[in-house]
Amino acid sequence: METPAGTQSGQITGNVLFYENPEPLSHATHGHLGVKQIEQPFGFLRSAHAVPLTVTEFGMAACTYPIIFVGEERTPIAVMGVRQGQNLYVMDTGHTDVDAYVPAFVRRYPFVFAADPSSDQLLLCVDSKAPMVSDTPEVAFFDGDKPSKFTEDAIEFCKEFERQRHGTLTYLEVMKKHDLFEEKSISFQPRDTEGKESGPAQKIADYWAVSEERLNALSDEAFMELKSVGALGATYAHLVSLLNWPRVIQRALRAPAEGAA
Repeated sequence: METPAGTQSGQITGNVLFYENPEPLSHATHGHLGVKQIEQPFGFLRSAHAVPLTVTEFGMAACTYPIIFVGEERTPIAVMGVRQGQNLYVMDTGHTDVDAYVPAFVRRYPFVFAADPSSDQLLLCVDSKAPMVSDTPEVAFFDGDKPSKFTEDAIEFCKEFERQRHGTLTYLEVMKKHDLFEEKSISFQPRDTEGKESGPAQKIADYWAVSEERLNALSDEAFMELKSVGALGATYAHLVSLLNWPRVIQRALRAPAEGAA
């Protein structure tokens, strides 16, 4: 599957988290553009309380966030906040918490691959409204009429992201096949300054998680199938990550409702 930069075909449709105006990268349209350093490099992440993950990231993300599965597709996400529109891991400076893992979905911004409806190619797109995209760039998208090394590196990063995304779909297929997901919910109990309960428990989220009971009840054959596709490590990382719920809740309780912690 080819991934050209420098051609413009079709129109990008649909909504992707963070991206306001993704356009197929072309020299004709973006030859004068590039990126520059900005004061708040992760300011765009501030309003995202949940970010998609690929299965290979579970181990790293599990050190910081609860990893849950959402929707009919069981999309894996890192929970970065408990209130809609509030990321608890982006500081007032626009940088992420130094100890927090930053998902690849975030790190690829302002680039993204999109399918070309007229062919089987993937088009490298750039969000032309991204705050770091500039017509007075420190690093250009093009060197002459050819993609710069920066752009070539972005293409490779996006290619790897697509490979990991497809690997995640394979993981989900196997987990669904063996009916390993169960519905869960998470709530917290408000307490006063003396630690006494103050009001009813408040539900934070309904989500899907791997059932440890079902996992342990698998036949040897099914267990080996999970092992053969590399699903075991990611699954155990997901289960351990759920221990992070109290930590993210405590962050939320310390943070004002309208701003990030």
